[in-house]
Amino acid sequence: MDRRFGRGSARAQSASSSIRGSTRTEPLPRPSGADLVARVLKLECEQGYRDAAAIGGIEAFARSWLPESSVSDALREYRERDATARERAISEAITALGGLGVSSNAVVAPDAEASVGAADRAGAPAKAAPARRPAKPRARTVAPITTRHDQAGSGLAIPVQRLRNVGPYNARRLEKLGILTVEDLLRHLPVRHIDYSQLRKVAELRPGEIVTVILSIWDVSATPTRRGLTRIQAIAGDETGTVVASWFRRRDFLGNRVRGRQVVLSGRIEARQGRLEIVDPEIEFLEQADLLNTARLVPVYPSTEGLTQRWLRALVNAAIEMFGDRIGEHIPASVLARENLIGLRQAVRAAHFPETLDALAAARRRLGFDELLRIQIAVVERRRARLAERGAPELRLDEAVKLALAESVPYALTGAQRRVIDEIATDLASGRPMARLLQGDVGSGKTIVAAAAILATATSGYQAILMAPTEILAEQHGRSIAGVLSAEPVRQAFLAARGRPGPETRVLIGATTKKKRDEAYAGLASGAIDALIGTHAVIQETVIPSRLGLAIVDEQHRFGVVQRGALREKGTRPHLLVMTATPIPRTLAQTVYGDLDVSIIDEMPIGRRPIKTRTIDGTQRLDAYAFARQEIERGRQAYVVCPLVAESEKVEAASAIAEFDRLRRDVFPDLRLGLLHGRIKTAEKDATMAAFRDGEIQILVATTVIEVGVDVPNASLMIIEAADRFGLAQLHQLRGRVGRGAEQSYCILISETRSPDAEERLRVIASTTDGFALAEEDLRLRGPGEFLGTRQSGLPELRVASLSDTAAISWTRRVADEMIADDPGLMRPDHRALAGWLASQTAITTIA
Repeated sequence: MDRRFGRGSARAQSASSSIRGSTRTEPLPRPSGADLVARVLKLECEQGYRDAAAIGGIEAFARSWLPESSVSDALREYRERDATARERAISEAITALGGLGVSSNAVVAPDAEASVGAADRAGAPAKAAPARRPAKPRARTVAPITTRHDQAGSGLAIPVQRLRNVGPYNARRLEKLGILTVEDLLRHLPVRHIDYSQLRKVAELRPGEIVTVILSIWDVSATPTRRGLTRIQAIAGDETGTVVASWFRRRDFLGNRVRGRQVVLSGRIEARQGRLEIVDPEIEFLEQADLLNTARLVPVYPSTEGLTQRWLRALVNAAIEMFGDRIGEHIPASVLARENLIGLRQAVRAAHFPETLDALAAARRRLGFDELLRIQIAVVERRRARLAERGAPELRLDEAVKLALAESVPYALTGAQRRVIDEIATDLASGRPMARLLQGDVGSGKTIVAAAAILATATSGYQAILMAPTEILAEQHGRSIAGVLSAEPVRQAFLAARGRPGPETRVLIGATTKKKRDEAYAGLASGAIDALIGTHAVIQETVIPSRLGLAIVDEQHRFGVVQRGALREKGTRPHLLVMTATPIPRTLAQTVYGDLDVSIIDEMPIGRRPIKTRTIDGTQRLDAYAFARQEIERGRQAYVVCPLVAESEKVEAASAIAEFDRLRRDVFPDLRLGLLHGRIKTAEKDATMAAFRDGEIQILVATTVIEVGVDVPNASLMIIEAADRFGLAQLHQLRGRVGRGAEQSYCILISETRSPDAEERLRVIASTTDGFALAEEDLRLRGPGEFLGTRQSGLPELRVASLSDTAAISWTRRVADEMIADDPGLMRPDHRALAGWLASQTAITTIA
């Protein structure tokens, strides 16, 4: 390319004026050749005399800008010299520059927040260099460590504020991202990478492509926009053609700062007014040779106000260059080789600045492995320790008591129920603290299994406490379990075993009167009460059982780790049974619940019919109402569930009230409707549920408070409004409120939104009533939140791995099993680094 196009030639001016019309912005003062050489020499010093501060080398750069000068003479054969000779040559060149009126301190320290990075300190000749891929990034834009002698922190624990160009202002913003130390910074992984690695010539560009081009800037202009912004336009090209580049709010690109320079642009190509244009591209100068923002897989980081992506990239790159060698390896070399894993140091580098997509995949595979292995080792170790523990109460379910229980229910127990009762009975009698997860689909009969465990506890002279997440569910359990335990065969068996009447049960919830509450406290402390059933009220300090032998947590994912622990602490090594009607996907059973034994009720009671499910849109709502009226005329009852409202329980209640009023006024004025939502007082809630159970209410309009604990066999229809707002697990739970009698039941899902994700969820829920299949699908579609609850699992945050990744979960569980089986406690020399790393991490709390 002719160099004069970078110096304001007629051709460049003509091309520029064709874009900007009559608007003209005066160019900024152009630094002299001596100034540019001084900056490059300063940069060469900072880089350790590697001859990398300018494309083509220091000698060629100096001869281009200062030909036939003492400066270029001092740098003769610079590339062939060793580091000491290069340092001496740079010193001589700087001295020679002083003779040209340039101070040796003319170049300021690099500014990390400069919009195009520190590399723009160097000028470049306009002569085109051969297009080539830039070298991998080297730390320059942000120097690694300040010169302050702050002794706080060492290695990766050094405070991030000690990095140059951070300072108090940026440190406060980094702290918002959880970044306090260099290690935090290295762990601040990109959320994605933009692929700017596709290098093209101008003649090869096509609209819509995201590409990288190496161009010479011929001219730059500025045009004000109607919105008060400034649009910067540059005419740029290579030997195959020209293209327009445009930016907004980038006045730093005006004039001589970029005119005549070779740049690397990365962005999307668009066709505008018959010409190619690259809009708001990333830009870096070719001579800097350590591109972070263009011509590669460019990281995009979680950020906050005041921190730009360019600044974060430069800061992370500087930290990697300075501290990357301090990243230790904690996975044994034999495991790395056997599992085909890259080293941690390499993984951290590639996770931020990968050379290829394959390198990025390998890095994320390694980092995800570490995250899951940490969980799996904790789970395996906890399970091993639990199995070695002794001293739990020995609770026995005698055959006479088991027979009495079977005689006390109005239906035959399923084979699955009998199997699970036997599994629990074996645990209770072992003398080892039971920690068992009981899974059963909605309506599968978990309550009778819980009653059997409570009965074994009571007949053995111990007490049981069952904790449920809602008052409705606690009262439902209270009625069901008390109904079984108060049956005559059970009472006779209990009298024979204990020599007194019983077993005695009580319900304790927030609405329990003070008199009944005090009676429950006293009876539990004296041993007169055998089973207490309630909400979180059962873990209050005033609840002091005399001999707690069994703790049961229902819908346990709705409780926090602390609440579950508080219940177990009310006894000495009590047995633990956790129950859920939300089937747990296999991957979660191997992690969150991996230290528990698992029992599954995979058989529905005899006579239950599968619920028929249909999805409709809002235009068919009247058809759903007509079908509801038909069911009610047949003597059945129906639920109408109002939309899930995320803002608050108050907003959700208001939505339910509005829907109740509309249905009662406009749709079913002749029928008896009831209303249930979370803000109704307990007494009113109880009265409404009793009226619905007794058939006095024909249609119950409700929020998701009926998701668990409502058992009305006569209800045969569930209508769910805005079903697309719910996850599969919650839809399945709501649907499970019907289908509890012998009659055919139905579920109608009304959806106003036809997004692909919503349509997929509704298609799946309508296709099967298998809760376990739905759970796996829900995990795939929406992640583990539906099963874990909000921050309730006790698991660490996963930055790379996913609890939805079945293969990775199974893989890391196998590795953890092999490690612990081979070296319990990780005491071998080759496991010491791993043990130390695990000990340095935040403790992992699992269910048991």
